[in-house]
Amino acid sequence: MKEKHIEQGVFVVVSLLCLIVFTWGFVSIVEEWKENEIAQFDNGVFDIVRGTISPKLTEIMTVITFLGGIKGITIFTGCAVVILLFMKKYPLALFVAITILTGAGFNGLLKWIFKRDRPDIEALIQQGGYSFPSGHSMSSFIFYGSLAFILFRALDRKRYKWASVILVSMLVLLIGLSRIYLGVHYPSDIIGGFTAGGAWLTLCITIYMYFYKRKHWREDEDMHVKNAQET
Repeated sequence: MKEKHIEQGVFVVVSLLCLIVFTWGFVSIVEEWKENEIAQFDNGVFDIVRGTISPKLTEIMTVITFLGGIKGITIFTGCAVVILLFMKKYPLALFVAITILTGAGFNGLLKWIFKRDRPDIEALIQQGGYSFPSGHSMSSFIFYGSLAFILFRALDRKRYKWASVILVSMLVLLIGLSRIYLGVHYPSDIIGGFTAGGAWLTLCITIYMYFYKRKHWREDEDMHVKNAQET
């Protein structure tokens, strides 16, 4: 019983810390942008990333960016939900669907609030809409982060758990990098998308754990009390 309370306490502390860090990161980026102090950072990263442009790399980056786009995320989300429903993991299926849908709506709201124009450079692909925060970065962080959360809890061995987290993190970073390479986002847009997505994912995971896991915590507590009474 004591271990269960420790587990709950650790979860609350970690969730709170993640939410604070991601929120602080997003607010910091916004403040730097509003004060026109982010341009040097953006231009420096642009020079490095865009200096690697080649036809072959552009093809690769175009494929990678698809994995974080509206079509890609929609397809993968649908597949994930169907698989979870087939496995009778109904709470998790609902968690993925709601997290992605609300995350997309939140990104649209943030773009409408900040209304930052796209980079004034020759982009390698056509992209409309506002720039901050990056929808690809935010959506990929939320979706693939949700998958990492599910895999981390489902896999038995620690090396598999952490391998899934590392692979997902690398994919999300590559998606963000692809947006800079293709010239459709400032580097600060990517960081803004990651931090906003991280905050949203943390909030959704916390809500999920509260509503769908507290039942098990209470059942364990009731069982402990019952056993104590019997002895």
